[in-house]
Amino acid sequence: MLTLKHLRVIEALNETGSLTRAATRLHLTQSALSHQLVALEAHYGVVLFERSRPLRVTPAGVRLLQLAQEVLPKMEAARRDLARLAEDNQPGRLRIAVECHTCYDWLMPGMDAYRAHWPEVEMDLVGGFHTDPLALLAEDKADLVIVSETARHKGVAFSPLFRYEMLALMATGHALAARAYLSAQDFAQDTLITYPAPDRLLDVVRRVLKPAGVNPERRLAELTIAIVQLVASRKGLAALPAWAVQPFLERGYVVARPIGKKGLWSGLYTAARASDAPRAFHRDFVDTLREQAFMTLPGIEPLAGSPHPR
Repeated sequence: MLTLKHLRVIEALNETGSLTRAATRLHLTQSALSHQLVALEAHYGVVLFERSRPLRVTPAGVRLLQLAQEVLPKMEAARRDLARLAEDNQPGRLRIAVECHTCYDWLMPGMDAYRAHWPEVEMDLVGGFHTDPLALLAEDKADLVIVSETARHKGVAFSPLFRYEMLALMATGHALAARAYLSAQDFAQDTLITYPAPDRLLDVVRRVLKPAGVNPERRLAELTIAIVQLVASRKGLAALPAWAVQPFLERGYVVARPIGKKGLWSGLYTAARASDAPRAFHRDFVDTLREQAFMTLPGIEPLAGSPHPR
């Protein structure tokens, strides 16, 4: 009855303290995860987690958690060793480029976690902000890039990372803070503060404002913190990923609202040359990025096509 799948459930529930967050991390529905937990408890006749907020592990759950913490790392280490042997222990190289300014918030921790697993792989960041990072693959100036779209490109393989919500940011006390959500017209009479990126890379412009014929005055800032400070100083509105602004929201530094009745959601993907994508150290880098993101970023969700955890 007890399987690696169950051990991953126990680990995720313990780390997140929530059925919802654990299900998101494991790419399961909440009902499916709950069913697995109830079935496991019924099989052994024990309660593994007290259904409090947050969930609290019981003594029986601690025993299985200890097993998970012992077994799962060994299984992952063995899988990586087998992958190395299958590729004759050839050292690899990963030159990484990004097209989003906020990617570094979660990319660097992911790289740190990956480095511990694959110390022999040479990693490097291709400097600068790239509006067309896929061209770097074709020119052999990068080996893996992080992008927000998956338009068909010959010889390029895409892998989904996660989807996230873009929030409208405004100063505390702003008149628009009374709204449940912002529409395109709400941006019309204010300044829009953005990164210095093409409109095609700014979802709020490309998907919300331009289709509605709204073209507000613009102000540019290179850094996320600079954008937030400008918003807090009542210099305009911004649209930023929920994970990037969560610390500022918790401190009450600025206010956020959804964009549109259903919210404005975007996705991130990795892209690599199709000839490189099957290599084990490439696949594991993508898996590590995805796993680290779900461990650390609030409010993200799996993208369609995301694989289940190993």
